[in-house]
Amino acid sequence: MNTRDILRRYREGSLSEDEAAGLLNGAGIRDLGHTRLDLDRKRRTGCAEVVFGESKTVGQMTEIVKALLETAGRALVTRLSPEKAEGLLAAFPGGAYNPASRLLVVGGNEAPSPGASCVAVVSAGTSDMPVAEEAAGTLEFLGTPVLRRYDCGVAGLHRLLGELAAIRRAAAVVAVAGMEGALPGVVAGLVEAPVLAVPTSVGYGLSLRGVTPLLAMLNTCSSGVSVVNIDNGFGAGFTAHLIARQVRADSRSGK
Repeated sequence: MNTRDILRRYREGSLSEDEAAGLLNGAGIRDLGHTRLDLDRKRRTGCAEVVFGESKTVGQMTEIVKALLETAGRALVTRLSPEKAEGLLAAFPGGAYNPASRLLVVGGNEAPSPGASCVAVVSAGTSDMPVAEEAAGTLEFLGTPVLRRYDCGVAGLHRLLGELAAIRRAAAVVAVAGMEGALPGVVAGLVEAPVLAVPTSVGYGLSLRGVTPLLAMLNTCSSGVSVVNIDNGFGAGFTAHLIARQVRADSRSGK
């Protein structure tokens, strides 16, 4: 029962003041024993809770996804191994699993609204694709159109320059890179949109499993770059969705 249901029942007289107050103290929370699920998040923020699947059991995730389907109509599970995905797909045969991004979607993606702003997801190399796909899949789940431009690293800068016309049409850019992490700073110097930089744990020796590109991105001299944590494609995709959603809202209001 969400907040509106509680208030409606109180107004109709089917709940006393004490009963309504008690329910409101836990409104939107479903206690599954192992998880206290925030079912009211979509109403508050526009986006339902997302399930981090890496350390949860298949049984726990099955209960969580069922609850999300009841309230939000769809569910996204991130960082899901193929073995766990097999178990969840047995419980939800209509689900779709992408082994590259390790994302599982149940209930389908949100349909983009008419005129929705797109986000460009740009990766430096093929080895960065799993993180880039996590960002792209998150955006698509949330209803934001995605422009994918992969293998555009600075070692062959002409590959990026050849895609600039398309990338410049995006409301935000997610730039994914490992090694020395130069791509986001270069992109930010060429486009008007904000850039979400994602360092990956791809690289030799002193890349330090992503620490080197993380520090390089944090120290970029290009303006307009915000950096998420190592391999956090989901975080970058989610934030880029919020930017694109706000751009669309501003265009509707004439700002």
